[in-house]
Amino acid sequence: MSDKSDSEQIDDIIAQQSGWKQDVLVALRAAITAADPAAVEVVKYKKPSKPEGVPFWTHDGDVCFVDVLKSAVRLTFAKGASMESSDLFNTRLDSKVVRAIDYFDGDRVDDAAVKALVTEAVELNVAAR
Repeated sequence: MSDKSDSEQIDDIIAQQSGWKQDVLVALRAAITAADPAAVEVVKYKKPSKPEGVPFWTHDGDVCFVDVLKSAVRLTFAKGASMESSDLFNTRLDSKVVRAIDYFDGDRVDDAAVKALVTEAVELNVAAR
């Protein structure tokens, strides 16, 4: 069990990365927190193969999470399948629940588009209360 807050643990997850992956993580976190300042940062899914866990943002339920993969950084929306279609979604398209965006080396984070998706995801969570 870590003595660090979830936000501090996310700081550490970001610091463990380098280059473009770190840049994407920083940009995604900034866009998510700007879109929903009330979002709570939580670290979930700590396991032996990923002891640092996975950064989540919640607001009346899971909004989204970011996972660092071998060749991509994936932003997954917990209720993505219920969201309006977005040209940004490029993976997990067959899922009945989630939708995701994989960012690869050289990709740029579209702040405005990510903020719009986060806002929509929060609205879905609040409406489901």
